[in-house]
Amino acid sequence: MYSEKVMDHFNNPRNVGEIENASGVGTVGNAKCGDIMRIYLDIDDDGIIQDVKFKTFGCGAAVATSSMATELVKGKTVNEALQVTNKAVMEALDGLPPVKVHCSLLAEEAIHAALWDYAKKKGIVIEGLEAPVADIEEKIEEEY
Repeated sequence: MYSEKVMDHFNNPRNVGEIENASGVGTVGNAKCGDIMRIYLDIDDDGIIQDVKFKTFGCGAAVATSSMATELVKGKTVNEALQVTNKAVMEALDGLPPVKVHCSLLAEEAIHAALWDYAKKKGIVIEGLEAPVADIEEKIEEEY
């Protein structure tokens, strides 16, 4: 059963779309379930995320976690965005069913992939940021 917040973010997703000439774009997927998530970041010269958009192909939980993740990073610094974990996304949504936890991991990884792209474009290193994985199944096997 999904929480009211999950249903709200699924039925009324925030920040859907693309950002042309985005500062960073991250795409991750999960081959096992077929979900694909792309996050676009617009980051100003002070390292603050001014805008964030997403496009997700997947289940309702994938859409809801994408929407919530964008809400959690908007207005944050790059380093603050890096601290947004899948657990923070789940908590902000008042939880997910166990079989949908991977969707929150997809959201975390998509943010990290977009930050990685931003750092690469800027020629900078973001402390604590690791190279993204294309398929989060690798992360799921490591962590769970």
